Amino acid sequence: MTAVVQMKSPPRLAIIVPCYNEEETLQATCEKLRTLLAALRAERAVAAQSYICFVDDGSRDKTWEIIARLTAEHDDIAGLKLARNVGHQAAVLAGLHECDGDALITIDADLQDDEGAIREMMQRMGQGYDVVLGVRADRSSDAWSKRFFAESYYRLLKAMGVKTVFNHADYRLLSQRAADALRQFPEANLFLRGMITLIGFKWTTVSYARRERLAGESKYPFRRMLSLAWEGITSFSVVPLRIVSVIGLLVSLASLAVTAWAIYVRLTGDYVPGWASTVVPMYFLGGVQILCLGVIGEYIGKIYMETKQRPRYLVDEHIAAHKLTAPAVRTS
Repeated sequence: MTAVVQMKSPPRLAIIVPCYNEEETLQATCEKLRTLLAALRAERAVAAQSYICFVDDGSRDKTWEIIARLTAEHDDIAGLKLARNVGHQAAVLAGLHECDGDALITIDADLQDDEGAIREMMQRMGQGYDVVLGVRADRSSDAWSKRFFAESYYRLLKAMGVKTVFNHADYRLLSQRAADALRQFPEANLFLRGMITLIGFKWTTVSYARRERLAGESKYPFRRMLSLAWEGITSFSVVPLRIVSVIGLLVSLASLAVTAWAIYVRLTGDYVPGWASTVVPMYFLGGVQILCLGVIGEYIGKIYMETKQRPRYLVDEHIAAHKLTAPAVRTS
């Protein structure tokens, strides 16, 4: 009797692209990703039902109009429109939560992260990895200042005890099992680069060179980068609170030293009456107290936001990819 060998079917891939005011890049991004997807289908690296889902994060330009047109023109394009702008991290999470697939890959719409690395990500998944992280091995296309602050930030996170992968942003592959595990993280203060490392499944990295934007300007200015940096530190580390405790101890020691100095100058007679004992401690202690209250207040604010349990995003509209045998976007 001849044994029947069953060929394992290729995985269904969903490429999730968060978009915010990306009307200048969407057409070119769509063409590049569809070309790659067609090549992967031809190689039987992904299933025929694989697709691309553009997530509109409350854009104020024609981003959603372009997404709707692309879904009408191509069978393998899906669209997800969020009710309002919720930020890049929540938009990425919305795509991961609402899309179905054996493999889910998130990549920014500007394609500064080389889409060609998707092929290697799929190969790594075939080797048994549930999480594959894209790591920027070459950032020469970034301005010196951006590269310096970004790399300094990763080092700061490490010093604060936050477990992240150096030079990894939000370009990654998750298996369906890993995506389901991520859905169990309920926090409102999102920092996906830290959350992904907490999943604990088998993971690896893929390196690539970062490129120039296809068109338009960056939607992540320095102010938002600082906000994300602070979010990552305060969401995954209590080191700032410990620093406050150390500052309190140092201030106490400094106050004792100032007191000893004030007594010394009083006894020697070379002093301005009242100055040493009033002005110096007042300004010093006042500044330290305000700093410490600010750090503590940041953590209290996070607790406040978490207790509200508000939804992290709301879906306004979705358009499924026509080629799929099952809906591309969850309706729940």
